[in-house]
Amino acid sequence: MTEDEILAEFRAAEALLEGHFILSSGLRSPRYLQCARVLADPVRAGRLAQALASRLPREIRKSIDIVVSPAMGGVIIGHEMGRALGVEALFVERPDGVFELRRGFRLAPGQRVLMMEDVVTTGLSSREAIAAIEAAGGKVVAAGALVDRSNGSVDLGVPFFPLIRLEVPSYTADQLPPELAAIPATKPGSRKELV
Repeated sequence: MTEDEILAEFRAAEALLEGHFILSSGLRSPRYLQCARVLADPVRAGRLAQALASRLPREIRKSIDIVVSPAMGGVIIGHEMGRALGVEALFVERPDGVFELRRGFRLAPGQRVLMMEDVVTTGLSSREAIAAIEAAGGKVVAAGALVDRSNGSVDLGVPFFPLIRLEVPSYTADQLPPELAAIPATKPGSRKELV
Protein backbone atom coordinates (compact mmCIF):
# COMPACT_ATOMS: atom_id res chain seq x y z
CA MET A 1 0.00 0.00 0.00
CA THR A 2 1.20 3.49 -0.78
CA GLU A 3 0.93 6.38 1.68
CA ASP A 4 -1.98 7.79 -0.34
CA GLU A 5 -3.78 4.43 -0.22
CA ILE A 6 -3.25 4.21 3.54
CA LEU A 7 -4.59 7.73 4.10
CA ALA A 8 -7.52 6.89 1.81
CA GLU A 9 -8.39 4.03 4.17
CA PHE A 10 -8.47 6.49 7.11
CA ARG A 11 -10.54 9.01 5.16
CA ALA A 12 -13.01 6.33 4.01
CA ALA A 13 -13.53 5.36 7.65
CA GLU A 14 -13.92 9.04 8.67
CA ALA A 15 -10.95 8.46 10.96
CA LEU A 16 -8.81 11.46 9.96
CA LEU A 17 -10.19 14.28 12.12
CA GLU A 18 -9.52 18.04 12.03
CA GLY A 19 -10.00 20.35 15.05
CA HIS A 20 -8.34 20.81 18.47
CA PHE A 21 -7.48 17.52 20.11
CA ILE A 22 -5.92 16.55 23.43
CA LEU A 23 -3.68 13.55 22.83
CA SER A 24 -3.04 10.75 25.35
CA SER A 25 0.31 12.41 26.06
CA GLY A 26 -1.46 15.63 27.07
CA LEU A 27 -0.13 17.46 24.00
CA ARG A 28 -2.54 19.31 21.70
CA SER A 29 -2.89 18.79 17.95
CA PRO A 30 -4.97 20.12 15.03
CA ARG A 31 -5.29 16.63 13.48
CA TYR A 32 -6.17 13.28 15.00
CA LEU A 33 -6.27 9.77 13.59
CA GLN A 34 -9.03 7.80 15.28
CA CYS A 35 -7.65 4.33 14.70
CA ALA A 36 -10.65 2.69 16.34
CA ARG A 37 -12.76 3.89 13.40
CA VAL A 38 -10.37 2.59 10.75
CA LEU A 39 -10.12 -0.74 12.59
CA ALA A 40 -13.90 -1.15 13.03
CA ASP A 41 -14.06 -2.80 9.61
CA PRO A 42 -12.36 -6.19 9.99
CA VAL A 43 -11.55 -6.39 6.27
CA ARG A 44 -9.88 -2.96 6.35
CA ALA A 45 -8.03 -3.83 9.58
CA GLY A 46 -6.76 -7.02 7.97
CA ARG A 47 -5.61 -5.14 4.87
CA LEU A 48 -3.67 -2.62 6.97
CA ALA A 49 -2.06 -5.36 9.08
CA GLN A 50 -1.06 -7.31 5.96
CA ALA A 51 0.46 -4.15 4.50
CA LEU A 52 2.53 -3.58 7.64
CA ALA A 53 3.53 -7.24 7.97
CA SER A 54 4.82 -7.19 4.40
CA ARG A 55 7.05 -4.19 5.24
CA LEU A 56 8.79 -5.88 8.16
CA PRO A 57 12.29 -7.04 7.25
CA ARG A 58 12.20 -10.76 6.53
CA GLU A 59 14.60 -11.68 9.36
CA ILE A 60 12.47 -9.82 11.91
CA ARG A 61 9.18 -11.14 10.51
CA LYS A 62 10.47 -14.72 10.71
CA SER A 63 11.78 -14.26 14.27
CA ILE A 64 8.46 -13.16 15.81
CA ASP A 65 6.88 -15.78 18.06
CA ILE A 66 3.97 -13.70 19.35
CA VAL A 67 2.40 -10.23 19.16
CA VAL A 68 1.63 -8.26 22.33
CA SER A 69 -0.29 -4.99 22.29
CA PRO A 70 -1.27 -2.44 24.90
CA ALA A 71 -4.98 -2.27 25.67
CA MET A 72 -7.13 -0.53 24.54
CA GLY A 73 -5.90 1.00 21.29
CA GLY A 74 -3.54 -1.76 20.24
CA VAL A 75 -5.80 -4.77 20.79
CA ILE A 76 -7.47 -4.92 17.37
CA ILE A 77 -4.39 -4.15 15.28
CA GLY A 78 -2.34 -6.49 17.48
CA HIS A 79 -4.81 -9.29 16.80
CA GLU A 80 -4.74 -8.57 13.07
CA MET A 81 -0.93 -8.51 13.07
CA GLY A 82 -0.97 -11.88 14.80
CA ARG A 83 -3.22 -13.16 12.03
CA ALA A 84 -1.01 -11.62 9.32
CA LEU A 85 2.12 -13.17 10.85
CA GLY A 86 0.47 -16.49 11.74
CA VAL A 87 1.21 -16.15 15.48
CA GLU A 88 -0.77 -15.73 18.67
CA ALA A 89 -1.72 -12.22 19.87
CA LEU A 90 -2.00 -11.13 23.52
CA PHE A 91 -2.41 -7.78 25.20
CA VAL A 92 -1.22 -6.01 28.32
CA GLU A 93 -3.59 -3.93 30.46
CA ARG A 94 -3.13 -1.34 33.18
CA PRO A 95 -5.93 -1.85 35.69
CA ASP A 96 -3.90 -0.06 38.38
CA GLY A 97 -1.94 2.30 36.13
CA VAL A 98 0.91 -0.08 35.20
CA PHE A 99 0.82 -2.45 32.21
CA GLU A 100 0.75 -6.15 32.99
CA LEU A 101 -0.30 -9.43 31.43
CA ARG A 102 -3.60 -10.65 32.88
CA ARG A 103 -6.43 -13.05 31.94
CA GLY A 104 -4.09 -16.02 32.16
CA PHE A 105 -1.81 -14.65 29.43
CA ARG A 106 1.86 -15.52 29.83
CA LEU A 107 5.05 -15.48 27.84
CA ALA A 108 7.66 -18.20 27.75
CA PRO A 109 11.10 -17.00 28.88
CA GLY A 110 12.82 -15.39 25.91
CA GLN A 111 9.75 -15.60 23.67
CA ARG A 112 10.32 -13.15 20.79
CA VAL A 113 7.66 -10.45 20.71
CA LEU A 114 6.41 -7.84 18.27
CA MET A 115 4.91 -5.07 20.41
CA MET A 116 2.11 -3.59 18.30
CA GLU A 117 0.43 -0.19 18.78
CA ASP A 118 -2.21 1.75 16.92
CA VAL A 119 -0.58 5.22 17.19
CA VAL A 120 2.76 6.29 18.65
CA THR A 121 3.18 9.95 19.58
CA THR A 122 5.69 10.31 22.42
CA GLY A 123 6.36 6.58 22.80
CA LEU A 124 5.59 6.60 26.52
CA SER A 125 2.84 3.95 26.38
CA SER A 126 4.91 1.84 23.99
CA ARG A 127 7.96 1.92 26.28
CA GLU A 128 5.73 1.04 29.25
CA ALA A 129 4.26 -1.90 27.30
CA ILE A 130 7.75 -3.07 26.29
CA ALA A 131 8.84 -2.94 29.95
CA ALA A 132 5.82 -5.04 30.96
CA ILE A 133 6.54 -7.59 28.22
CA GLU A 134 10.15 -7.88 29.33
CA ALA A 135 9.11 -8.15 32.99
CA ALA A 136 6.88 -11.06 31.94
CA GLY A 137 9.86 -12.84 30.33
CA GLY A 138 9.41 -11.82 26.70
CA LYS A 139 12.10 -10.38 24.43
CA VAL A 140 10.78 -7.53 22.28
CA VAL A 141 12.49 -7.86 18.89
CA ALA A 142 10.58 -5.00 17.23
CA ALA A 143 7.69 -2.60 17.62
CA GLY A 144 5.07 -1.76 15.05
CA ALA A 145 2.29 0.79 14.74
CA LEU A 146 -0.31 1.84 12.25
CA VAL A 147 0.78 5.46 12.66
CA ASP A 148 3.95 7.17 13.85
CA ARG A 149 2.99 10.69 14.96
CA SER A 150 6.29 11.37 16.72
CA ASN A 151 7.64 13.57 13.91
CA GLY A 152 10.62 11.21 13.77
CA SER A 153 11.61 11.70 17.39
CA VAL A 154 10.50 8.46 19.05
CA ASP A 155 13.05 5.95 20.34
CA LEU A 156 11.51 2.75 21.66
CA GLY A 157 14.82 0.98 22.20
CA VAL A 158 13.94 -1.63 19.54
CA PRO A 159 13.52 -1.43 15.76
CA PHE A 160 10.27 0.46 15.04
CA PHE A 161 8.11 -0.12 11.95
CA PRO A 162 5.08 2.13 11.43
CA LEU A 163 2.73 1.65 8.50
CA ILE A 164 2.68 5.41 7.97
CA ARG A 165 4.44 8.43 9.42
CA LEU A 166 2.12 11.39 9.86
CA GLU A 167 3.90 14.69 10.45
CA VAL A 168 1.42 16.69 12.52
CA PRO A 169 2.44 19.48 14.87
CA SER A 170 1.67 19.10 18.56
CA TYR A 171 1.82 21.70 21.28
CA THR A 172 1.75 22.01 25.04
CA ALA A 173 -1.46 23.57 26.37
CA ASP A 174 0.33 26.81 27.21
CA GLN A 175 1.96 27.19 23.78
CA LEU A 176 -1.00 26.85 21.41
CA PRO A 177 -1.05 28.88 18.20
CA PRO A 178 -3.96 31.37 18.23
CA GLU A 179 -5.99 29.49 15.59
CA LEU A 180 -5.88 26.31 17.69
CA ALA A 181 -6.54 28.14 20.98
CA ALA A 182 -9.73 29.57 19.43
CA ILE A 183 -11.23 26.06 18.98
CA PRO A 184 -12.62 24.11 21.97
CA ALA A 185 -10.45 21.08 22.77
CA THR A 186 -11.82 17.56 22.61
CA LYS A 187 -10.31 14.30 23.87
CA PRO A 188 -11.11 11.61 21.28
CA GLY A 189 -8.82 8.89 22.67
CA SER A 190 -9.42 6.24 25.30
CA ARG A 191 -7.86 8.01 28.31
CA LYS A 192 -10.27 10.73 29.44
CA GLU A 193 -8.52 11.76 32.67
CA LEU A 194 -6.36 14.37 30.93
CA VAL A 195 -9.23 16.65 29.83
